[in-house]
Amino acid sequence: MTLKPKVSFIIPTLNAAEVLNACLKSIRCQNYPKNNIDIIIIDGGSTDNTLIIAKKYQAKIINNPLKTAEAGKAIGVKNASGQYIALIDSDNILPDKNWLNKMIHPLSKDNSLIGSEPWKFTYRKDGGFIERYSALLGANDPYTYTSGVYDRYNYLTSKWTGLNLNIVNYPNYQKVKLEPGLLLPTIGANGTIFRTEFLKINLNSDYLFDIDIISQVVNVSNKPLYFAKVKVGIIHTFCESSIKKFIRKQKRRLTDYYNFLPYRQYNWSANNKTGIAKFSIYTLLIVPSIFDSIRGYIKKPDPAWFFHPLACIISFFLYASITLRFLLGLNPSLNRLNWKQ
Repeated sequence: MTLKPKVSFIIPTLNAAEVLNACLKSIRCQNYPKNNIDIIIIDGGSTDNTLIIAKKYQAKIINNPLKTAEAGKAIGVKNASGQYIALIDSDNILPDKNWLNKMIHPLSKDNSLIGSEPWKFTYRKDGGFIERYSALLGANDPYTYTSGVYDRYNYLTSKWTGLNLNIVNYPNYQKVKLEPGLLLPTIGANGTIFRTEFLKINLNSDYLFDIDIISQVVNVSNKPLYFAKVKVGIIHTFCESSIKKFIRKQKRRLTDYYNFLPYRQYNWSANNKTGIAKFSIYTLLIVPSIFDSIRGYIKKPDPAWFFHPLACIISFFLYASITLRFLLGLNPSLNRLNWKQ
């Protein structure tokens, strides 16, 4: 019997009690040697039952004084002892008991792969309408759809990315070539697994941003990297059915982007100006987003599609207002004292 490699699951938390139990239960239920699964919770100071739940599942708990998920991931990498690191968000759920085996399989077969990632968000009929919308669109942010940098299966395009990448298809996964100087899909979160050695060697910061480390290595070495998109899903409950939570998370997304711009390796606004223009025009005309909602509903009937125009409008005006503040020198800030999932 082949010995299974140890996997360290890194999960940043901050008042995540509402979602953490389902996440950790799905990890502990994996058809995988229990001693070879290491759960590391990096907590930013939770005041709810997050830590009680973490202890219930025998997770190692580490303090995260910088509070953000990106800081938590960096701390987790530095403390991981597994051969592989799985980057899991607290609102992720592994959809079946063989998920980890499927994700590890291509990495065990091909040493050139630095990591693997599910190629879709699992669609659940009983999920909240924003969860279903994200699974249908293959993205949590409509900007990534219109600009083509999404990284999960999209029911409109029948692809997991809108970028023209070099992809080799295998029965259970696709091997993707990520090349210097080209746009990259938003690889790096919600179930991404990396070889631990790759992260430890290349992480030189107190923050691990999803796509930055790949961009950094590709462009510094001027050599391509290879990644596996595994033909499995991962459940991302995201905002369930809460528009209020969607607004809060979209606001946080760009506020954090500008706050941590000095630490970033991948500058989205500089690298994809065309994508920003496309999203702006697409949103302000309104008709294209409504048309895509109708097309989506015809391809896979679900009223969640009709959240799309509103998601675009919310995202556009939040992003525009936060960007304007930044350009005026009014650095945006975000108080995480009362943050929760």
